Amino acid sequence: MLVHRLLRVALLGSEWVMWLLLGLSIFSIAAMVERLVYFRRNSGDVDELSDRLASLLDSDDLDGAEKLLAHSNAIEAQILLGALYWVKGGAEAFVDAVESQLGKRKKDLERGMSLLGTLGSNAPFIGLFGTVIGVINAFHQLGAGAGSKSSMDNVMAMIGEALVATGFGLFVAIPAVIAYNLVQKRIGEIEGNVASVTKQVSAILKAKEHELKRGRHPRALANGAHLHTVTVAADAE
Repeated sequence: MLVHRLLRVALLGSEWVMWLLLGLSIFSIAAMVERLVYFRRNSGDVDELSDRLASLLDSDDLDGAEKLLAHSNAIEAQILLGALYWVKGGAEAFVDAVESQLGKRKKDLERGMSLLGTLGSNAPFIGLFGTVIGVINAFHQLGAGAGSKSSMDNVMAMIGEALVATGFGLFVAIPAVIAYNLVQKRIGEIEGNVASVTKQVSAILKAKEHELKRGRHPRALANGAHLHTVTVAADAE
């Protein structure tokens, strides 16, 4: 009973599968174009940005560093700008702030990735499903035609059409997989750039903290010696 019902569904044909794949391909192309535009609009020379930012922070020019990052289109600059305030808290505070900003931007960086990954993995199976339906229809026609020459021709034609579904599924899947891998590569590059700039800024902040500690230590000794001299003089009087 169940087999007969499923057979009725299969005999509806595989054309709807082709329309489904066509619709999915449109969504896939839209996601690819959106990612391409997003990364092109939010790109810049990160190496130059890193050097200029390090120079400004080494000179304690926070306002200049903020203007530099604000005027850059690079995603890395946007992430660092959100964490720049915490430079005052030292290297560890800045590193934590950068990680927090990077986590917040993950949603923007990975937008559309689920769609591309899903289509890349499942579009061939959808096409194969259409092929199976087409083959079922072909054998049904073969049985109804009782092996006549015309029915055999129809069966071969239907099998050929059914195989188109598998080809269409691969046509949808392959670009989606390529786009998925390219976007993943770009996200990895952004994360690597942010990590590199963060380490450079962190090194500058740690060096300044070290110099500050070394600079305060002699003063503290001098102040203590002066206080001790004043106290002894007061006691002598």
